[in-house]
Amino acid sequence: MNAYVSVEQMNKAKRLAAKGKSGLNAAALYLAVIIISRKVWQMIKIPVWRTVSVVGTGVIFCTTTSFAPISYSVPESIVEYAESIPVESEMDSAEYIETEPEAEEDMASLDDLIAGREDSADDDIGELEAIESENANLFDKNDWNLILINKEHPISDSYSFTLGTIKGNMKCDERILTPLTDMFTAAANDGINLVVCSPFRDISRQEYLFDRKMKNYMNSGYSYIDAYKEASAVVTVPGASEHQIGIALDIVCDSYSQLNDGFGETAAGKWLMDNSYKYGFILRYPQNKEEITGIIYEPWHYRYVGVEAATIIHDEGICLEEFIGSL
Repeated sequence: MNAYVSVEQMNKAKRLAAKGKSGLNAAALYLAVIIISRKVWQMIKIPVWRTVSVVGTGVIFCTTTSFAPISYSVPESIVEYAESIPVESEMDSAEYIETEPEAEEDMASLDDLIAGREDSADDDIGELEAIESENANLFDKNDWNLILINKEHPISDSYSFTLGTIKGNMKCDERILTPLTDMFTAAANDGINLVVCSPFRDISRQEYLFDRKMKNYMNSGYSYIDAYKEASAVVTVPGASEHQIGIALDIVCDSYSQLNDGFGETAAGKWLMDNSYKYGFILRYPQNKEEITGIIYEPWHYRYVGVEAATIIHDEGICLEEFIGSL
């Protein structure tokens, strides 16, 4: 990582940034103070600079009460700065990958879903359908299936849910297991063998993925701020990922397991785009919506919102942010 920023300090900055616009500003200021103070300290170690630093510090302190002197390297608003940089990454599309299945146990097929459902003797299969019927044509953005999670809307500490098992250690919100199984069954009937490769992820896993992406960008010559901007457009900031609440899944197929744009051109990718809404799932980060979602096009990332909402989002060609904004 950056020689001036420790792993602990970087994690603290990410926690601040996940709290919204004010948090992003605080994170930028926090990092700027650390970097500049350490650079100044290194200069002070050189004898000729000791006197200069004392005098210079006094002048700056007496002539200003703000942190304006650091504006040359850190923007006044990290949000405005981020908006000035294209969302699309300059790195090869293969670098977009958040996490790919590394072994068979990291992938779950329709057979695994069916087996898991048979093992869940206490599962109320009709509960979800009853909820959707009761709320038909009536949406509440505070409902569990419509909750907006992104960099401006991190996961609330009070949010709770129950995990259900897909296969082995692969889990998701138990309320989406039935529609997920139904969707995989319908795809199989059309000759498409879908595979779940990344469902629920806890905060530690999300932090690992984000830190890895940050390191890749910084090793390629990006500054810390630029690396943060690019990484957050590819891997969701920890604390603001739908994977962490179990209602988002990365879905591929038996013949194409890479998480990149190419999946959208496969028969499985096209089937999902055309049919997932029928089972309550939406393509969470669609093409040409990057400026709204803040995330690159991800044809493998699907999120549950319910059939009613998914149908509107699909038919109108909008993203979840736009749908929630219309409520």
